[in-house]
Amino acid sequence: MPTKTLSQRLTLTTLTAAALVSSPLSLAYDGDSYTLRLAHVVNTEDTYHIAADHFRRYLEEESSGNIEVEIFPNASLGDERTLLEGMQIGTVDMGVITNGPVANFAPEFSVFELPFLFPSAESAYAILDGDIGQALLDRLGEVNLKGLAYAERGFRNVTNSQQAVHGPEDLEGLKLRVVENEVYVDTFRTLGANAVPMAWTEALTALQQGTIDGQENPINAIHAFNLAETQSHLSMTRHIYAPAVFIMGMPVWQQLDDSAQALVLEAARKASAYAREQNSAMQNAQLDELRDAGMAVVEDPDREAFRDAVEPVYEKYGPRFDDILPRIREALQKMQ
Repeated sequence: MPTKTLSQRLTLTTLTAAALVSSPLSLAYDGDSYTLRLAHVVNTEDTYHIAADHFRRYLEEESSGNIEVEIFPNASLGDERTLLEGMQIGTVDMGVITNGPVANFAPEFSVFELPFLFPSAESAYAILDGDIGQALLDRLGEVNLKGLAYAERGFRNVTNSQQAVHGPEDLEGLKLRVVENEVYVDTFRTLGANAVPMAWTEALTALQQGTIDGQENPINAIHAFNLAETQSHLSMTRHIYAPAVFIMGMPVWQQLDDSAQALVLEAARKASAYAREQNSAMQNAQLDELRDAGMAVVEDPDREAFRDAVEPVYEKYGPRFDDILPRIREALQKMQ
């Protein structure tokens, strides 16, 4: 039978308990197969694509090939805001989306954008994969989206074409692209930079044309997009730990019965964990390649000075998050 997409409002086959084989998440379909269209905005070397491809392989294997996933990289279906809007109305099935744009639809997600919130990746995972992270994923239902799991963008670092960045004073006047999110904008304006919010697809052109001096992103993105071609300086500021979110449009999610939903959810969680592992394993080699390409790396900038400088950001935004920020801080304190 021909494969259809859920965006075309496929009627799903009923899955019964008798259809489960070998494990609680192994599904057998008696009717039409179907395809999920998963989109992201980065290239096929990026961690987002690694996560998406693992999701595809896991889901197809566990469904015996009945659930296929078609991946659309490189913003071929639009930027992240466009993808999220498409998910809301059912024209896009799902995606791996940077946390910052997600926060424009569910403002509580901006709590993860607060600078220097997480001291380590492990502490971030504990919060994201625990009750606090799940509560925020559940809130996406209020805007017709289904949060599945937290993949990873990683700790963000500053690059630029002008000078080495050792402390906040070195950002003064630099024109930096930031995620289209008010916390990012205020963080870098507080640090003295000329923060310019723009979509990543636009940022790449601006970097090549020299209309902006730099940007901030994790090592995996800096490497995947060959930013050493336009950026001569990298500072390992690790100023924000940025999750990415596996998200499905609620119109599509609601077409899945309980068994299919469980399989999709498990696939997203498995893919997120795998992408985190790969991200960590690849970072040292990626840094070496960036150095070989001519990028000068400041390994140990004055992070304490950066943390002190961004305190006004917490004073401004902290009260917006009700009990979420205090709960995160309390949980982090207990981990020490």
